[in-house]
Amino acid sequence: MEGFVSNMEEFLQARDDEIQKLQSLLKAATAEADKVMLTDAPLLFSPGQLALAALRIANGFLGVVDFDRYLENILSQPNSEHTTSDLSKLLDGIESLVKNYKYPSEKDMKHINRKLKSCLGHSSSHDESKKREKRSKHKPHRSSNDAANGPPTS
Repeated sequence: MEGFVSNMEEFLQARDDEIQKLQSLLKAATAEADKVMLTDAPLLFSPGQLALAALRIANGFLGVVDFDRYLENILSQPNSEHTTSDLSKLLDGIESLVKNYKYPSEKDMKHINRKLKSCLGHSSSHDESKKREKRSKHKPHRSSNDAANGPPTS
């Protein structure tokens, strides 16, 4: 997101007061990015698209940049793959996932936490028993006669 904000500084030819507003936008967008990460969006969209969506959501509250004009500026670059409307639809999709996300209830969180603890407890004891089993397989087994007679001679 810092890269986009830096790009916005150039786009706006920002002065000190605008730079402060952009830093506030970055801080708000970071909080929005945390919300985005709780949804399925990271599985469906690229990191750059997620960052732009977080910035657009935060900008909706703060009104620092004409975001549509900024997107047009980005997409006017020669190596751009998307149109403004394509990118806007992608960002709308991410924003929709964030708005429709239902935070788990406290009861659900406790249930999930119990399951995680039980899985963690089970897997660590299970791993230890596997390690012991592997160690015992790799140790050479000597019979009591071998031990009494000493090492084998050739």
